[in-house]
Amino acid sequence: MNDNYRTFFGLNKEPFGTDIRLSEILKTPQLVEVKDRFDYVIRLGAIGLVTGEVGSGKSTALRYALDNLHPSEYRALYITASSGSIMELYRQLVDVLDINLTSNSKAIIVKMIKKEITDVIRENKMKIVLIVDEASLMRLEVFEELHTICQFEKDSKPWLPVILAGQNNLIDKLCYRSSQPLASRIIAKSHLEGVDLKAMEKYLKHHLAICGIDQMLFEQAAITAIHQGSGGLFRKANHLARGALIAAAAEKSSFANAEHVRLAATEIF
Repeated sequence: MNDNYRTFFGLNKEPFGTDIRLSEILKTPQLVEVKDRFDYVIRLGAIGLVTGEVGSGKSTALRYALDNLHPSEYRALYITASSGSIMELYRQLVDVLDINLTSNSKAIIVKMIKKEITDVIRENKMKIVLIVDEASLMRLEVFEELHTICQFEKDSKPWLPVILAGQNNLIDKLCYRSSQPLASRIIAKSHLEGVDLKAMEKYLKHHLAICGIDQMLFEQAAITAIHQGSGGLFRKANHLARGALIAAAAEKSSFANAEHVRLAATEIF
């Protein structure tokens, strides 16, 4: 699909994209809630959760919360989890901490990670926060052992706050008995859900404004169709909205209607 629709509607950039600046992120109540809990977890050096369906805005919420941490005071360690072993996660930590790995021993690797974190805190006078995105992918054995990386000086120093973000089954994995040592450290949970119709309309208008458009390009029926078709989830709403504008431009229609949204829905899952 070409980008002639941008010229037709006068859009100055690709609309409904994920590469927007932090200053352009719509400050929804859910986003502010995530940040408040994020700050609370970091302040106490504990563990927090951010859960939600695919496309509900978890990564955006993390970006927003992280942006409020001053780089001279905080060092954020961001990793994307996988279904690999605990050793794979430790190697990811070694990588983001820029540690020169000299051993394949789990005990030695954990010791190196803890030493690096301790040095950053004591010598550089900085605080560290670990963000594990897609944490719902992790094996149960990882949940069983992950809490040990947070233990410093006989578990008396809360030096490594952790934010676990993932889909709803993250909660299920934390309910297993083997996960209880980790789950017991959780002090705050945020769950992102699909927004209501009014919030969706505000979201669409906001993203049009980012592209230099100060009027609503979607008929009310189209907004309802986008809301229903996406379940209120932003990622799918983005695809439907962009596709509807493409369909509308192809028909030389000044506004996207419900039929344009239906056509857009045939192109996505």
